[in-house]
Amino acid sequence: MIEWDDLPGEARAAIIEQTGPVTSTADVGGGDGCDVAAVVTTPAVRMFVKGVHGGGVRARRLRAEYTNGRLAPGIAPTPRFVVDIDDWLFVGFDHAAGRSADLRPGSADLPAVAAAVDAIAALPAGELRPLELRWSGADWWDEIRALPAGTLDGWNAAAAAPLAAAAPRLVAGDRLTHTDLHGGQFLLDGPLVRVVDWARPAAAACWVDAAFLVIRLVGAGHEPADAERWAARLDCWTVAPDTLTAFACYVAGLWTLRATQTGGSAAAWRARSARRYAATRQGR
Repeated sequence: MIEWDDLPGEARAAIIEQTGPVTSTADVGGGDGCDVAAVVTTPAVRMFVKGVHGGGVRARRLRAEYTNGRLAPGIAPTPRFVVDIDDWLFVGFDHAAGRSADLRPGSADLPAVAAAVDAIAALPAGELRPLELRWSGADWWDEIRALPAGTLDGWNAAAAAPLAAAAPRLVAGDRLTHTDLHGGQFLLDGPLVRVVDWARPAAAACWVDAAFLVIRLVGAGHEPADAERWAARLDCWTVAPDTLTAFACYVAGLWTLRATQTGGSAAAWRARSARRYAATRQGR
């Protein structure tokens, strides 16, 4: 990560043209998705500024955050500006105070998370690309089935592949879907909840974000049946059992593939959670 003070002077000046005079800055961890992340304070406002250097997929996703954040007013922090200068891309948002949500069993944050998921599912997707199209044409199942059995934790990928084949069609819908909800995407500040990082939203069925979050709950320590019972209290939870099984099998394959491609403990943990949940669905 690059700190605010280490940015090229021209870049900082271009940002300040958008924010107004800066009285203080605080660098924050931005993860792999950006090179700089800072809270910028001016006499009038506080803003959160993210930046990437060098273009490529990270720049495209950051620009998408700016565009897509306006699809969820009151839920996503409002995007305020884009600065494109000298191979740098910066996006500024209204600063959203708060802490990440705790998804572990018994957490007092789970009702607020549930309300946010339902609020997102009630919104139209507008012109977003359908998740159905993003998922169509998956040709990586042979690669998944060929992985060593130990890599799959005993999950029956061969049996999952035909179940998952219907998933692209089954996730079709016209609701706004974040597609990457986890505890770190929720910012809780008292009764106020914001959802961040709108890099890859899609048009999909209203239950899809809740189903993704069920897998995250399993990863956070919930038993699969308990995670589903949590989701069943949501207004958006309209998914049929066979559809849910197809979804779980597809996501387990997708996340396992990504884990083998990218490496890292976070990707491996996420894939294990998805395989465990898919195996449970397959066994019912």
